Amino acid sequence: MELRVLHYFLTVAREQSITRAAQSLHLSQPTLSRQLMDLEAEIGKPLLIRGSRQIALTEEGMLLRKRAQEILDLVTKTENELAAEETVAGDIYIGAGETDGLRILLQTAKSLRREYPGIRLHIISGDAPDIVEKLDK
Repeated sequence: MELRVLHYFLTVAREQSITRAAQSLHLSQPTLSRQLMDLEAEIGKPLLIRGSRQIALTEEGMLLRKRAQEILDLVTKTENELAAEETVAGDIYIGAGETDGLRILLQTAKSLRREYPGIRLHIISGDAPDIVEKLDK
């Protein structure tokens, strides 16, 4: 059972028409009908009662509509959670001389920390030999 076909099935259930669902999905009506027949064959039970103008769901179709919606909602939730985990995090070590540029660096660092709380900034100031020694440690 493919997620794509579950989406097709839910669209047909919502539209109550294979023709309208096919238009909504940008598919041809025969292609959508074939996908639905293959789904019914895979499940081994009829899911739709095909009328002359409207489609109704069988009991099995109503159960599949409920479960398919749960499955697709879970897939969306999982994709969102995984995308949210792609955060920027880690340690950044910066060496800077004690100049007016350091003030700009600190302001930028403050903004960066707000946007990416997983970042840990380590700013070392001093003269060049002192900074190199501290960064090497």
